[in-house]
Amino acid sequence: MAQNNGMTNGLVLGLFMGGIIGAALGLLYAPKSGKELRADIKEKADGLLEEAEGFKQLAKSKVSEIVSEAKQRSDQLISDAQKKADTLLEEADKVLVGARQKAGAVLEEGKRVTNAVKAGRDAYKEERSRS
Repeated sequence: MAQNNGMTNGLVLGLFMGGIIGAALGLLYAPKSGKELRADIKEKADGLLEEAEGFKQLAKSKVSEIVSEAKQRSDQLISDAQKKADTLLEEADKVLVGARQKAGAVLEEGKRVTNAVKAGRDAYKEERSRS
């Protein structure tokens, strides 16, 4: 798209410059007096200045459009990235809570096993001391 836009700009510039050169040559080869020729040149120059001003305004509006569109796209990208980051953080919190719960369950199971081993050892010692 950037290459096509460059070609369009080159074509418009070429047409504009061709118009200027053609108008100047037409005026120079026309059979008119100096006063008439100067008046015609001034008239054509004024017309070309107006046309150039129109091109300038068109370019400004296009640039403004492009900048506005780029800002909207960047705002959307930032918003999407923020949503994705929030989702990832929520998922990470869920994983962390699950890991803590599993660790707590394993710890409780370990305490029960430790207590069972102690109870078994105490029972063994007690049984041994009776014998």
